Amino acid sequence: MPDPKFEIQMLHDRVMIKIVEDGGERRSSSGIVIPATAQVAKRLVWGEVCGTGQHVRSVKPGDRVLFAPDDQYEVEVQGATYLVMRERDLHAVATAGPDHGTGLYL
Repeated sequence: MPDPKFEIQMLHDRVMIKIVEDGGERRSSSGIVIPATAQVAKRLVWGEVCGTGQHVRSVKPGDRVLFAPDDQYEVEVQGATYLVMRERDLHAVATAGPDHGTGLYL
């Protein structure tokens, strides 16, 4: 008998995030190539919100968020790895058409 499929519903203020892969290497503003193996202290990363709990107010599925990937809970669903964290652990939200913000765009 095949395994049944279950719908995942996040609880309370929890957010499920899929990390956006950036290809490893990156360039500095002056054009210097920084290899993927270079260690950068406490680097924040971007991810895409895949699910939210009923008490989450600032983000919705599809938003890109900035967060610290250290010390977060990982879960694997159908071969893909996601992070589960509290909404308060997010540092920034990037949406398609913000009403207000910094004026910076990705």
